[in-house]
Amino acid sequence: MKKLCITAALAMASVAPIAQADMIFGLYAGAEVWQAETTGSFSQNSDLQTFAFEDETLTNFYVALEHPIPLIPNIKIKHNELEVTGSTTLTSGFEFGDTVFQVGTKASTVSDLTHNDLILYYEIFDNDLVAIDLGLNAKQFDGSIVVSGQEQSLGIVSETVDFSGYVPMAYAAAEVGLPFTGLSVFAEGSLLSVGDSKVQDYQVGVAWEFIDSMAIDVAVKVGYRSLVLELDDLDDIYTDFEVKGPFAGLQVHF
Repeated sequence: MKKLCITAALAMASVAPIAQADMIFGLYAGAEVWQAETTGSFSQNSDLQTFAFEDETLTNFYVALEHPIPLIPNIKIKHNELEVTGSTTLTSGFEFGDTVFQVGTKASTVSDLTHNDLILYYEIFDNDLVAIDLGLNAKQFDGSIVVSGQEQSLGIVSETVDFSGYVPMAYAAAEVGLPFTGLSVFAEGSLLSVGDSKVQDYQVGVAWEFIDSMAIDVAVKVGYRSLVLELDDLDDIYTDFEVKGPFAGLQVHF
């Protein structure tokens, strides 16, 4: 991976603590359910094989710690479930692992692209009406892809390829509140563009804070999320996935 061009993130250290609005430590925890529609292809080289993937109901969980200490970034950790199943009828031979699957036969896959987001960010602006965060995100993959199908001499076989690695990304989030309603609109996203790789993960939506007290705030969130994974040789795995669909979640702020 060459010619690093992670947009906007490299200037982060110089603009870091323009605004750190929290005067005490704040802990956020949340969970979301994502109704995901997946399209995509993968291989162990640049000649990708396309599969028809089933729609899935996926989940993710996150925690974030915000503090008033200058120069030290806030931290957010998010676990993203992303295991999808698919199948295809091969129009050419497909080599995966140590097997060449035969042309004209049906192949199936279980692709586990589950990963963690490790985010360090600064509150550039934060008040009751507007919040803006900027930072860096390292997507940590530790997954596997299983392909099953017909091999010429062995019959039906399965090949499993494990992979792992980190994808560094620029991170930004913004939220605008609607006064006296408990409602707000938000957007959050991470972006990478490096050589032939592109990873884009964003969500937009509406939140309603129905509990607002000195001890705890609780909000429901609904919106739309899109994830593009165009990986070029991440631990010998090449992908071109797009996963998108509506989500709903619950967030608690202590």
